[in-house]
Amino acid sequence: MEDFEFLRNVTIGQYFQGDSIVHRIDPRTKITIVMILAVINSFILSFTGNAILLAICTAFVLASGISFKFMLSGLTPALPIIAIFALMQLFFYGDAYSPYGMELVVFWRWGIMSVTNGSIQLVIVTLMRFLEIYFLVSLLTATTTTTDLAYAIESMLEPFQRFRVPAYEISLIGTIALRFVPIFAEQLEIIMKAQASRGADFGGGGMFRFVKRTRQMATLIVPLFVDAFRRAEDLILAMEARCYTGGEGRTKIIRFRMERTDHIIIAATLILAVMMISFRNHFPV
Repeated sequence: MEDFEFLRNVTIGQYFQGDSIVHRIDPRTKITIVMILAVINSFILSFTGNAILLAICTAFVLASGISFKFMLSGLTPALPIIAIFALMQLFFYGDAYSPYGMELVVFWRWGIMSVTNGSIQLVIVTLMRFLEIYFLVSLLTATTTTTDLAYAIESMLEPFQRFRVPAYEISLIGTIALRFVPIFAEQLEIIMKAQASRGADFGGGGMFRFVKRTRQMATLIVPLFVDAFRRAEDLILAMEARCYTGGEGRTKIIRFRMERTDHIIIAATLILAVMMISFRNHFPV
């Protein structure tokens, strides 16, 4: 049954209680940091710049006290897809991507396929950028409760309410979506174990095991979505039974207060963003 345990590999949407400095940071500060670093991620295309950004994200993970091995385990289900896209970039983007800070060098060519220093750099940089975003999102949900995330997003969107932006509804939808990620993984486990107990084969051993397993898992999409709609309907009925009326006129049980540490961290992150974006063309490689 070890092959069916998806929940242990889901890091996004799960909260891990702790008392690290990352846990104690104001949720609004964490969201702001994630947004700033995501902007840097979209602007920096060099290997050196992404190496610096990946080191910063790794430092945040280590500071959170959450096992680095566990964080990486969340990539296990996506490894076949990551490998396919990496191979496509390596063999089919050789001539289309100019290497950053270097002249194009062709190492191998056969027909429309080629391997160049540009395609190799593209694969490495893309993987680094993916890891950066993955670490940031996973760390945000792993060190912040769903309730705190909802209140933090609502608080950050409050200034836009004068423009008729439904701050509370947006925060509620976002946090429910994050909360449903581990629920979907748990339900997928239940469906696969039920199918396996009836004789279903989800892929044996071998080099191309993931191909067969991916094809078999396509048959689980319908029951998984049916269960998702059922859970959504149950949630709607539960909210209506509790006389849910939306965000207008609601009081808050949790009120955040940013400390001096939060302001220092945001200021340092902003300075880092300005420096890295301003000097992004000066990175050697």
